[in-house]
Amino acid sequence: MPKKQTVQERNITNSALLNVITPMGLEFTKNSLSVGENLGKIYGLIRYPQKVETEWLSKITNIPSTIVSIGFKPVDNATLINAISRSVVQQRGFAEGAKDPLTRQRAEKAAEDGEKIIMQIDREGETVGLMNVSVMPIAKDDRNFKKVCRRAESMISVLKCKMRVIPNLQKECFQHISPSFPSSGKIESILQKIVPLSTFVGGFPFASSGFNDGEGYYFAQDASGSLVIVDIWKRGSDRTNSNFVIMGNSGVGKSTAIKHIIMSEYMKGTKILVADPESEYKDLCFNLGGDWINAVGGSNGRINPLQVRPSPRDDELEKEADRLYRDEGYGMNDLALHMKNLEIFFSLYIPSLTDMQKAVLKKCLVELYRKLGITWDTNIAALRPKDFPIFSDLYQLVKEKADTEQDRQAYADLALLLYDIAEGADSFIWNGHSTITSDSQFICLDTNALQETSDSIKRTQYFNILTYCWEQMSRNREERVLLICDEAYLMIDQKVPQSLVYLRNAMKRARKYEAALGIISHSVIDFLSESIKQYGQALLDIPCYKLLMGTDGPNLKETAKLYDLTEAEQELLLARKRGHALFMVGAKRLHVNFEIPDYKLLYMGKAGGR
Repeated sequence: MPKKQTVQERNITNSALLNVITPMGLEFTKNSLSVGENLGKIYGLIRYPQKVETEWLSKITNIPSTIVSIGFKPVDNATLINAISRSVVQQRGFAEGAKDPLTRQRAEKAAEDGEKIIMQIDREGETVGLMNVSVMPIAKDDRNFKKVCRRAESMISVLKCKMRVIPNLQKECFQHISPSFPSSGKIESILQKIVPLSTFVGGFPFASSGFNDGEGYYFAQDASGSLVIVDIWKRGSDRTNSNFVIMGNSGVGKSTAIKHIIMSEYMKGTKILVADPESEYKDLCFNLGGDWINAVGGSNGRINPLQVRPSPRDDELEKEADRLYRDEGYGMNDLALHMKNLEIFFSLYIPSLTDMQKAVLKKCLVELYRKLGITWDTNIAALRPKDFPIFSDLYQLVKEKADTEQDRQAYADLALLLYDIAEGADSFIWNGHSTITSDSQFICLDTNALQETSDSIKRTQYFNILTYCWEQMSRNREERVLLICDEAYLMIDQKVPQSLVYLRNAMKRARKYEAALGIISHSVIDFLSESIKQYGQALLDIPCYKLLMGTDGPNLKETAKLYDLTEAEQELLLARKRGHALFMVGAKRLHVNFEIPDYKLLYMGKAGGR
C-alpha cells in the first residue's frame, strides 16, 4: 500500500516555481503601474464602430508590446430585446422632435441599428452577450513606454474604437487582466458592451500574427515582429504556382530581398539561374560556389541561337502523341518549334525586316540545316553543340544565293543585314557554337557588357538567354529550378511583343516542370503600355507571390489600381521605407520587414543589396 502523506508533506511550497511566477515587485499609481522592471498602463475600450471588418479583434490582440484581455458573457435574449425595443421607440421620438438636422440624423441611425439587432436576435436566433476588452501596453523604460502607448492609442483609433485609461482602478484592472485572478465585476460593469456573438466570433480574437506554411524557410517579419515562414513550392487553394514578382523604386531593398530568397532556395537544393544585367550577383555566385558566366559571348558564355534545343512536352501522353505524329509526318517537331523562336530572334535583332526578307531567311535556314543533316525528323537530343550551324555559315549561304538565284537583290539585301552578326561587331556575341556547359546549382548569366549596346541587341540577347534558361527549367520535372529575371523591363519591346509572349508562356508552363520564374523591375508602368498590356499585365498577375516595395507617383497609382490596394497599403508603399514591403501570398496580404541575418549579408557581397 502507498504511504499516506502527512499534512506537513502536502503543504510543501515549490519555492523555485513561486520565484518564477512571482514578479519582483508591484506598484500601482492613479493611471499606471509597475511590474518588476516594466512600466504598464491599462486601458479599457469604451466605444466600438457600428460596422466592423472580419478579424477586427485580431488587430487589437496583435498590437506590439501589449497584453490584451477579452471577456464575453452571453445574456438573456428576451430581456435584451425588450430593452432595445424601448431604446428604438425613444430614438424615434428624439428624431421626430429634433430641430437640429444632425441630432435627427443620429437618432434615426440609432433606431435603424436597433431594429437590425432585434431582427438578428428574434428572427435569426442570434446570440448576444456582454463583451469587455482591456489593453495593457508594457515597456522597460519610460521613453519606449510612451512610444508603445501612443502606438496602441493610434491603432485603436484607426479601428474607429475609443479607449481610455481607467483611473484609480489600475490594481483591479491588473487582477482582471491577469490569468491568475478571476474577472473583476467592477471592471466588467465599466467596460461591458452588448455585442452579437457573430461579431465577436468574426473578430477572430485569438488569431495569431505572422504567417507559417509549416515548412519552408524564414522569409521576413510582419508588422508586429512575428515570423513569416514561406514555402513557395506549396500548392493548394489560391496558390497554384511558385512564380513571384518584385516591384519597387531604386534603393528600397529589392536586391537584398531577392538575394535573401536566392540563398534560402539554394540551401533547400533548388537550382538557381540568374539573368544579371548589372553584375549584382557576381559576388553571391562565387561565394556559393556557383558558375559566373559572361553571357555576351566568349570561351564559356556563348549561346548559339542557331542551335536547336529539345522542346519539352507537358506530359507522357503528349510525348507519345508527338512521336506518333512524327512517324506519320505530322505535328510540330523540335526544328519546327525552333524556327518559330528564330522568327522572334530576328524580329528583335532586325526590326526592319520585310515579309519578303523573312521568307527568304526562313528558306535559307531550312536549307542550311539540311546541309548539316538536320531535318524535320532529326533527333535533336543526340546532337552536340558543334553539330549545329553558326551565323558565318548562314551568311556564306546567303551570299552564294545572291550570286546564283534569280531574285539576287533580295538575297543581297539580306546578306548586308546579316553582316554584323556574322562578321561584324555583333559576331562576338552570337557567331560561334554554344560554349555554356555548366551543370552547377547556381548559374549567373552576366549581361553587364550589353548595357552600352542598342536596345535591339539587349532585347535579342535577353530572349536568347531566356530560351536557354527555359531548356534548363523544363528538361527535368523532378528538379526544382528558379529563374530570376532582374531588370525585366529590358526584355520589353513594344514593337515586337513576341519576347514578352514567350516570357508569359514560360511563366504559365513553369509549374508543370517544378520550376518558377521571378520578375524584378522598378515600375509596373513598363509592363502596362497599351501595345503590350495583354502580355505584360499577365507577368504581374500570374505569380502567386507578389512583393511590392516603396514607390510613388504614377507608378503607385497604377499599382494600386492593378492590385486593388487599400489606403493603408498605398501609404505603406508611399513611405518608401527601406526593407519594408507589402507581401501577397495568394489572397493573403502582409506588411513585412526584411531583417536579414548578418551571415547572409556577408555572402551577398558589395554589388547592390547593401
